[in-house]
Amino acid sequence: MTTAPDSASLPSPLYTAAISVRWRDLDAFNHVNNSTYLTYLEEARVQWLQHLPGSWSDEHAMPVMAASTLNYRLPIEWPGEVHIELYCARLGNSSMTVAHRIIDPADSSKLYCDGNVVMVWMDPATGKSVSLPRVIKDAAST
Repeated sequence: MTTAPDSASLPSPLYTAAISVRWRDLDAFNHVNNSTYLTYLEEARVQWLQHLPGSWSDEHAMPVMAASTLNYRLPIEWPGEVHIELYCARLGNSSMTVAHRIIDPADSSKLYCDGNVVMVWMDPATGKSVSLPRVIKDAAST
């Protein structure tokens, strides 16, 4: 079993999402398909963004995923539930690296996946990067 770092050594997460494992998430080996991990992470990020006290997207600035790194540590089985912890690993002018850990809610030392994604805010009309919204800067700095 792969274990997560002691939670006392980690900063407080930006957000923790609870995700239920669905039957349709399984692959032929009866565990969650590797591509579904990205769907879980997307859901956690959207939940976090929706909980922010302000606008994080408008017609001139919206986030896109520029890169992702996933380290698959343990298979996730059905039935079950996972917790996804999101952390700010890096804050740039127009991008944010969001680190993540997918863990067992009953045993936070049981690590299913860790890694990060890079989100870049861009203007959809021009395709060029734009400054991070204030609400993102504030949330990531606390």
